[in-house]
Amino acid sequence: MNQFIELNKSYLNGEWVAGNSERTYDILDPFDASVITNVKLATKDQLKEAFETAKVAQRQWAKTTPEDRKAILRKAADYLMEHREEIVDIVVRETGGTLIKSHTEVQVSIDELEEAILIADELYKVREVPSIVDGKVNHVHRLPLGVISSISPFNFPMNLSMRTIGPAIALGNSVVHKPDIQVGLSGGAIIAKAFEEAGLPKGVFNMILTDLEEIGDDMLTNPIPGLISFTGSTPVGRHIGKIAGENLKRVALELGGNGPFVVMSDADIDKAVDAAIFGKFLHQGQICMITNRIIVHEDIYEEFVQKFVDRVKQLPYGDPKDPSTVIGPLINERQLEKAVSVVEKAINAGEKAALEGKRIGNVLTPYVFVDVDNSSELAQTELFAPVATIIKANSDDEAIELANDTEYGLSSAVFTSDLERGEEFALQIDAGMTHVNDQTVNAHPNLPFGGNKSSGLGRFGTPYIIDEFTVTKWVSIQTKYREFPF
Repeated sequence: MNQFIELNKSYLNGEWVAGNSERTYDILDPFDASVITNVKLATKDQLKEAFETAKVAQRQWAKTTPEDRKAILRKAADYLMEHREEIVDIVVRETGGTLIKSHTEVQVSIDELEEAILIADELYKVREVPSIVDGKVNHVHRLPLGVISSISPFNFPMNLSMRTIGPAIALGNSVVHKPDIQVGLSGGAIIAKAFEEAGLPKGVFNMILTDLEEIGDDMLTNPIPGLISFTGSTPVGRHIGKIAGENLKRVALELGGNGPFVVMSDADIDKAVDAAIFGKFLHQGQICMITNRIIVHEDIYEEFVQKFVDRVKQLPYGDPKDPSTVIGPLINERQLEKAVSVVEKAINAGEKAALEGKRIGNVLTPYVFVDVDNSSELAQTELFAPVATIIKANSDDEAIELANDTEYGLSSAVFTSDLERGEEFALQIDAGMTHVNDQTVNAHPNLPFGGNKSSGLGRFGTPYIIDEFTVTKWVSIQTKYREFPF
């Protein structure tokens, strides 16, 4: 049996502890609904203790040297590498992700730790700034923020947890982390185990397995954390932002998306189709930066649609444990029913389906809607499912206008043979990220990751995360007596 299945407890103050709730939760395999493990949920009191523990532990952790922090991060990364195959197995079973997706997620999680190691030296750096006052020496210090509240989602649970946890710990902070309980092993327990084996001092990283019914908003309202890091839906992000604002807490929010994939008139159609297929159907479309709207110039529209639909028909679907599978299950019954409802509503509204999918168990095979109006409900909905929408643009300029006609602004893509013009168009798209001649799903730990408009606040990735997870302090030293006017 996979050893990580036994890690079905919270990790608090360096100990694996069962939740004190009377309630339990079955973590299920999304493909066949089999029980992977059962978790006894943690309570509000346990969460409160976790924050108090983290506060005390952070004071000592903040005094460590960069070498100390680097060594522990290095050991944690090595642990994940040594147990990669077992971890991939858990990611596949918990998330319903294919082997391609799951291997990628584990590798990117390791990359996040590797990158965090590189920023450990940034803490306590002192910058000297000239002064207008004679004899005054100005030093600007970078200090740890303190305790960080981390909340991660179900789709890429290990990666989207680690991009907060790794840099936070590298910069002298402590963390209280709540993964989505559906993916509690890959989103939390395995990370806790890696840091335990690495020798991270007790209380610096705390991981709680629970749900909102148990803890409500306590991850947000507890007075101890100075920053709330959240990846998830825009409505929840707005709720978090409201509470954080009332309590003057910082936030790092990566929220929903409606990623446009713009195919210009001069694009290589075959290459654009290849990219669009990957960008739309990776992890069944359950990614915030997934390609959501494919906007194609009218001159090449018909050829693009034909080739796209022909390719989609060939995508293998089924059990994600099969190496050939591309389309696996959606995460749970609720998400599946939501996707089916969106599709049925679109068809009833007269949307044209060039390819109709079907539900097979917990798998939804791909749908492709064509001639979609960009202002329609279908086009303006974040489709967390294998449902593609293709929109015709009368010109390249109109394609950019259509791309921007959404409340979201996370990731986007532009396909063209003119790279210089492509970058010009990329700068015109109101999104945190635009990729020329690539698809929308890109994330690198050393580049700014985040969205505009309703897609979030702040930027993950180094060095950009450093400012998010530290505080700057001005210390001045008057080296000679200063004359005052009174």
